[in-house]
Amino acid sequence: MATRVVAIDVGSVRTNFAWAGLDLPERRPVGAGGRYPEGAALAVLEALVGGVPVALGFEAPLMVPVSPVGPVDGWITLGQARQGETADGRSRPWSAGAGSGALATGLVQMAWMLERIGSAFPGLPCTTRPEAWLAGAATLLVWEAFVSGTGKPVPSGITQHAADAAAAADTFADRLEEATLSTSDVVCTPASSFNLAAAAAAYAGLGIAADERRGHVQVYRTRPAAM
Repeated sequence: MATRVVAIDVGSVRTNFAWAGLDLPERRPVGAGGRYPEGAALAVLEALVGGVPVALGFEAPLMVPVSPVGPVDGWITLGQARQGETADGRSRPWSAGAGSGALATGLVQMAWMLERIGSAFPGLPCTTRPEAWLAGAATLLVWEAFVSGTGKPVPSGITQHAADAAAAADTFADRLEEATLSTSDVVCTPASSFNLAAAAAAYAGLGIAADERRGHVQVYRTRPAAM
């Protein structure tokens, strides 16, 4: 199945933003990627105009765990790391340091990107569930890239941000070929999940099921792309 994957390394849109794309299954690069959100949006829109489904990934936490409200003192676990965020023996929780910064930056950039897409395709079927996307029930899949530890690529002739985006796109291509898109490397359980991607899609006027706002976003830990 012809598919386009676009992966975004979130960051300052003036200095640290980067995106990369691949047309699958051949893994043809979508141009040379780029440094600006508009370029990433156009890469998505170009595919959609041609009837090609798109997988859009962001290197930022797209879901956060919410502790259960029933137990006494259940609030004590608020802000704790998601399962799977430990890499190379080090915890990299969504709520601390780089994670919280990427969440804030990525949330704004994701909302803008999805609204940019929605302005061209109002009500476009969107999902964070790969099963629905693979079955053709949704045209746009939103997923989370986890670039850290040994999955952090060493850039050669490009910026670290561009290398991160390329590694994320390449990893998604690997997962699609391996038929492992339904296996997430990071989960919120036993806490419930607040799906920021689903909330942003609804904000942008895309067609997404309301119950996805409490569902998981698939997180794929990146493998370095060949530079």
